[in-house]
Amino acid sequence: MAEEQPPPDQIKLIHKLNLFKIKGRDKHNRKILRIIGKNFPAKSLTVDLLKKYLEVKIFPKLERPFVVVYVHTDVQKSENFPGISVLRSVYDAIPMTVKQYLEAVYFVHPDLQSRIFLATFGRLIFTGGLYAKLRFVSRLAYLWEHVKRNEIEIPEFVYDHDEDLEYRPMMDYGIESDHARVYGAPAVDSSVATYSMRCIS
Repeated sequence: MAEEQPPPDQIKLIHKLNLFKIKGRDKHNRKILRIIGKNFPAKSLTVDLLKKYLEVKIFPKLERPFVVVYVHTDVQKSENFPGISVLRSVYDAIPMTVKQYLEAVYFVHPDLQSRIFLATFGRLIFTGGLYAKLRFVSRLAYLWEHVKRNEIEIPEFVYDHDEDLEYRPMMDYGIESDHARVYGAPAVDSSVATYSMRCIS
């Protein structure tokens, strides 16, 4: 029996959003799955469609060790955050073989709210050792310590935000914002002593 495919128009929509992309290698020669959080249409993309898309288009390409680079820049809770139940549902749908091959998750530009959320719910949502693989990366310079810069495409708005952080460091702690947003002021450091959520829980 042929595997059920997501509706073609929905596939085109997800591709157009540039939400998921598998391309390049990190410095340990592992595949990179890049996820742009700002492009996630939380209000219009159903969890069933998301799971089916991942099952058909993404998971089969992750049959070797890989890392995730999740870019949280400019994510707004009201627009781009799918909710706890959706995150848990999607995580539960990931095949065990894929979970075993996932070796690190680089969380770029985490904000204060995301740190609190993960400290509170992270261990409940991301079981089976994934939680311990989470690495906060507050600057792109720290990401380049782990990922080959020419191997991954980073949107221009991410570079712009990274530059803003250099001149307005208090944005790291959610004390000031570069513009009105609910869920987007970056937070924690990574680099030499990479912060895991165990440090703040």
